[in-house]
Order: sequence, then structure tokens, then C-alpha cells
Amino acid sequence: MTMDRRDFIKVGATGVALAAGTRIGIGASDKVRVGVIGYGRQGAWNMGDFMKRPEVSIAAVCDVYGPHLNKALATAREKGNSPDAYTDFRRVLDRKDIDAVIISTPDHWHAVQTIDACESGKDIYVEKPIATSIVEGRKMVDAARRHNRVVQVGTQQRSADHFQKVVELVRSGALGKISEVRTWNVGNQYPQGIGNPPDSEPPADLDWDMWLGPAPKRPFNANRFGVSPKWFSTFRWFWDYAGGMMCDWGVHWIDIVQWAMNIDGPARISAVGGKFGLQDNRETPDTLEVIYQYPEWVMMYSNRELNGRGPIISETTGHKGGGITFHGANGTLFVDRSGFEIIPERKRRTPDSQPESMMEGMVVKGVERHPEHVLNFLECMKSRQKPISDIEAGHTSTTTCHLGNIAYRTGRAIEWDPKTEKIHADSDASRLLSREYRKPWKI
Repeated sequence: MTMDRRDFIKVGATGVALAAGTRIGIGASDKVRVGVIGYGRQGAWNMGDFMKRPEVSIAAVCDVYGPHLNKALATAREKGNSPDAYTDFRRVLDRKDIDAVIISTPDHWHAVQTIDACESGKDIYVEKPIATSIVEGRKMVDAARRHNRVVQVGTQQRSADHFQKVVELVRSGALGKISEVRTWNVGNQYPQGIGNPPDSEPPADLDWDMWLGPAPKRPFNANRFGVSPKWFSTFRWFWDYAGGMMCDWGVHWIDIVQWAMNIDGPARISAVGGKFGLQDNRETPDTLEVIYQYPEWVMMYSNRELNGRGPIISETTGHKGGGITFHGANGTLFVDRSGFEIIPERKRRTPDSQPESMMEGMVVKGVERHPEHVLNFLECMKSRQKPISDIEAGHTSTTTCHLGNIAYRTGRAIEWDPKTEKIHADSDASRLLSREYRKPWKI
């Protein structure tokens, strides 16, 4: 199947976006009282876009780190809100007058807080990746369904028009048979990386034990805590709290791939890599290659932190440090947050060959749509329909990332059944499907 420029541009987000439910507006007089749990850089961004909505009132802010809590309180007040401040998220969930919570805490907290929020009758906007294990993610989905809660995951690329157009294009068959998809993130932090600070006493205005929560008891380390003006929190590079770049950024690309290919997960996963050059105290690899086998195609995820030169997409686009390429018989489609490009195949002509694709080097610019992602959540709170990044979709995307890490950490290929969410005949790998919680925390 081929599609010319005019026909393609007519293919908007309708077919994809309506899967999340027809939107109905929320009037400015219908106030949605929101509690903010976690106010690091991501939490600040989330709260900022929620506060742009006239129907939103920030009723509570919560953080275990004093400077973050004070900043959240001051920022909310500057925008005309009058929130109460808490250091224990359970006090926010106890509030009967709060309709929804934004969970922007480190990954190891997402499952506990989301499940507790469902049980307390709150709708939830939770950051990706949704959890630090596959079993946690499934329990989050079950809680959302059991308590009839709207749960939007912060995979905001789904709300961008150009990603929605890519999904429709891939599903239309215009690229021809897709046999391979590549995803990647590359950068260069050599050699210092995030540094190697010694363990120390926690800051006086940080509740370190509460920050650790269900994670193992560890001495305070500045990189485990990870707050820095130079970068997003470095807790992401420790297995106790997160899953490295595979889960932090890979989940964005993999979410779009599985959405476009209309599939819930791979059948076989293998991975190689290691920490080869960075002289810091991170635990996750600085170089990783994961191969995912699906029924009729393969996907690769690549991450390296020792060389930032990404692949050349085309003369128009040049090098890219992150993104997705769908490789079809009729052409290759590259997409990232700035837009997408189609590079047609130049096949050797034969007397009986089909005409070449009419998609002649199409370039479509795009922008990130986080405010629209917030709006979709708020509208679904009223309609009670599933949001565009429903918790189930967040779970399947996060699961695929965890499987890549499991294959890497065990050092062997694993066989996966997406329907039963079981690893075949590998007890060591199966143990990594869940994680042990430090008492008294449980889900």
C-alpha cells in the first residue's frame, strides 16, 4: 500500500486518539483538586502544566526533602493555589477532598503510591516507568481496574500529533512489510560520568529512611539520592530504585513501537553489555544492546554513554542521539520528539516490479505535547474513559524494558509469554520479575 503526501496529511490523530475515548470538556468552574507527590525536576514540570489548566486547584504538595517541599509550596502559591504541605504521602491520600494525585517520585515508589491512591479513591497521573518490577506493574493495573480509577502514565509522546500520525502510518501498511525496528539513546559521559561521591550522612532536611521506603536499607549517597542542578536525578542508575537508561528513556521509544505494531510484548529477549568506561558509582551499564524477537519482526534497543554520535538518518536529518526507525519493504520511517521523516526504498527495477512508493522523502515536524497529555487525563477523569496512556499500556511498555534488563542481568536469552506474563523454564530470571519490599511496606 502506498500513500501520497496529501492523503497522508489527512490521516490525523482521529483513529488513534479516539482509542482513548471521545473528549468532552471540563468547565473552568468544575474544579479538580490535585495533590502533588514528589517535586523534583519532573514533579515541577508536571505540576506546572497542571496549574496551567483553569479547572485545576493544587490542594496539597508532598516531598521528603525540605528544599523541594518549600519550593513546591511557594510555586503553587505564586499561581494562586493554597496547598497544604506534607512529608508523608499517606496524609495526602487520606484527604477526602482531593480528586487526583500526581506521582513523580523515584521509580521504586510508584507501585506503592499508585495502588494506595487507587484504594483511596483517587485518579492518578504517574510517571514512567510505572514500576521497578513486572509483578508490581500488574498489581497496579489490577488496582486501577478493581477500584475503577483513571490512571494516566507519563509517556506523553502518545499525545503528540506526529507520533499519532506515525502510528497510523505504520498500521496502514504504507511502509510495506516491517521486519526490523531500531531504538536507541546515545551520549558521552566518559570518563567521570556522575562521579563517585562517598557515602555520608544525609542532609538534615531530608528524611532518608522515608526516601528509601520499600527499597533496601542503604547508607546515604549523593548519587543514590541524585538531586543535582546539572541533570535529572541520578537514582536512575541504581538497581534498587530504577532500571537505567533502558527503563528511563527506552520506555518512551518502546511504548510507541508496540503501540504502532499493535502488540503487547516480545517472545524472546537477549542482551549484552556492561559498564566498560565510566568511572562512577552507577550500577547500570554504560553500554547495552538488547534484541527483542516478536512473531514476525525484531526490535533492537541500544544505549551507550561513551560515544554520542548517533546514526545518520538522512542528509536532511543528519545524526540523531535517540529515536526510532521502522524498516519496511517500501521505506524507512524515523521519528523522535522533533518530528519524523520517511526515506523511501530505492529498489532495483525489474519488468514485473511494483511502482516505487509515492512517499518521497517526507519530513514532518512535531513538538512534544505534555499539556495535551495532562488535558487528556483531566477529561478522562470526567468521562471515566481510559486515557491515551492508560496504566495497562504503561505496564506493557515498562515490562518490555524490564525484560531487557533481566536478559542482561542473567546473561542469557529468555523466553517470554506476554499473555501469562511468565518466563519459560528459568528460575533465576523469574525471580527478577518481582522485588522484595523492606518492611513495613507492601503491596
